[in-house]
Amino acid sequence: MWNFKNKIHKNVRDGNVVEVIEVDGVRSLYLGSITIQSSMRVKAPYALELAYSRGMMCFLLFTDQVKNALSIGLGGGSVQKYLYANCPDILQTVVEINPQVINTAHSHFYVPADEPRLNIIEADGIAYLQNHPNSADLLMIDAFDGQGIPPEFCSQTFFDTCEAALKPDGIFEINLWGSDKNFDIYLRRIEQSFNHRALMMPTGKPGNIIVFGFKNAIDIKVAQLRSRAKALEETHQIDFLGFVDRLCDHNPHNKLQFFTESL
Repeated sequence: MWNFKNKIHKNVRDGNVVEVIEVDGVRSLYLGSITIQSSMRVKAPYALELAYSRGMMCFLLFTDQVKNALSIGLGGGSVQKYLYANCPDILQTVVEINPQVINTAHSHFYVPADEPRLNIIEADGIAYLQNHPNSADLLMIDAFDGQGIPPEFCSQTFFDTCEAALKPDGIFEINLWGSDKNFDIYLRRIEQSFNHRALMMPTGKPGNIIVFGFKNAIDIKVAQLRSRAKALEETHQIDFLGFVDRLCDHNPHNKLQFFTESL
């Protein structure tokens, strides 16, 4: 599957395979398949190496009021490390079911351990959501395994549970694979759970697509997004303006705004 010389870690437990491959200074996590789950440039461990991980930071375009973030799925912890380093006012809880992934994130991807601002819990993510309604300002779902996104993470019931886990002004975002033949089905389910307050944003071709859902009505003006993107680019090395363009290119809007309470 890979050049053995590039493999720096492999762990097999109960049929689950976790491997770490390093090529040209970029370390990547694999879960028993050729699909990259997470990547980190070793000399810049808190930077966002993959386009989709930079896309996950686009919740910042919509709000600056996130105080607590809940993540389902850890992987190599790229997004969580970035938030930890660059958004110190956000308290994070991360739920990961696979202890191998947690251990590897700490040992090979420099994910901080025993940090009050980054609480990593070994547990079933769906059960955790069901037991913690109305608890998160931001909910991030990145729950791929070696075979893709598990079916229980893309059902209508699951997306309803995600909506219920958010506080009144909360934002949901999920990483999906653009070439998934069921993508349109998943998108319609998210739209139903969030009362059609949803936006999709491709991060590459074909690549990953980030889908956002908004708990309550939100008035999203294009000019405000561009202004906020310019301000964010002064402190983040992320092409926020490019992501605004992608939002505009892939979602209905009237050139001034995306949707209002009337929708």
